[in-house]
Amino acid sequence: MYPIFVIVMALLLAVVFAGHYLIYYSTVKFFSVATVQTKAILGLVLLGLALSFFVTSVLARLSENFVTRTLYFLSTLWLGVATTLLAVFIASWVVIWISKYFSWQINLIALGVVALIFSFAYSAYGIWNAYNPVIKEITVNIKNLPPQWKDKKAAQLSDVHLGHVLRAGFMQKVVDETNAQKPDIIFITGDLFDGMDGDLAQLAKPLSNIKAPLGTYYVTGNHETYLGVENAYSALKTTPVKTLKDQLVNIDGMQIIGISYPERGFSKDIGQIIKNLAYFNPQKPSILLWHDPTKIDQVKQAGVSLQLSGHTHHGQIFPINLVSRLVYGKYYTGLHQEENYSIYTSNGVGVWGPTMRTGSRPEIVIIKFK
Repeated sequence: MYPIFVIVMALLLAVVFAGHYLIYYSTVKFFSVATVQTKAILGLVLLGLALSFFVTSVLARLSENFVTRTLYFLSTLWLGVATTLLAVFIASWVVIWISKYFSWQINLIALGVVALIFSFAYSAYGIWNAYNPVIKEITVNIKNLPPQWKDKKAAQLSDVHLGHVLRAGFMQKVVDETNAQKPDIIFITGDLFDGMDGDLAQLAKPLSNIKAPLGTYYVTGNHETYLGVENAYSALKTTPVKTLKDQLVNIDGMQIIGISYPERGFSKDIGQIIKNLAYFNPQKPSILLWHDPTKIDQVKQAGVSLQLSGHTHHGQIFPINLVSRLVYGKYYTGLHQEENYSIYTSNGVGVWGPTMRTGSRPEIVIIKFK
């Protein structure tokens, strides 16, 4: 466990520092920074910004208060801006290389100014976008759909990431917008919390007002394992949210299966767990709540009708979408229907890290069944 953690952290640090170095190098070249003193100041500032995310993450975990939350918010926000700026600078270098091939004259300062303006404007849009989830409506065909489920609506909420930045006010907004859709049932598919300590019950309090006649069902994601799943369960005790821990409930002929995320260092044989569930019948319709869009073959073979997942955030910030697509393949976002099996991978309604979304819209998913 710890060697893997050290390796992951080392790789993350290497990527962050390499990215900041390229921002430093591009800034020096585009704006003809010549003096040693100016270069040193720029280098130190970018070094501090590169380290800020790691430092403020530790501070916010050691002492969760307004000051540490604010510092964490600003450092993660810079991480998002830096990602966008890095992508734009790389695109600018591509323009320069192309211009050399065609003997075009490029004004480096003008190109640098355009890169900065675009990056900050796009980042500003990303901040607004993160706080304004959309309603995403989809229709799913399910074989042998019970008559009672015809024309019913389900809402899927995934990856809310309540924590240092997204607080109870954001959760209340999500609850209000979900209730406005008048869903018959609600599914929360993991990462409701962001993996931080503190008053989780206060963050989850707006869920006391969530309304669905057939109930609200929740499974854990990987971030709940960081804070301790029992803390997450405890925070939901005073709400109507029902937690499914490798369990099945039958609602009007529909099998609702919830598989909790494995604890760190462990894995789960999802297919076998489903097959071993008491009263599970692969010939009857079923909905699986499982946090990430994996174990597809196992789930298909088990006979599940619909899998609801999240986790990927659809990359959240461009161009991380491209990485997410490589890791999770075609299932990294959206609806995929294959014979009697369907999967929907939600973009998520919240954010992790930078409070920005430039690669996708955050969404509250409304599912209609046919």
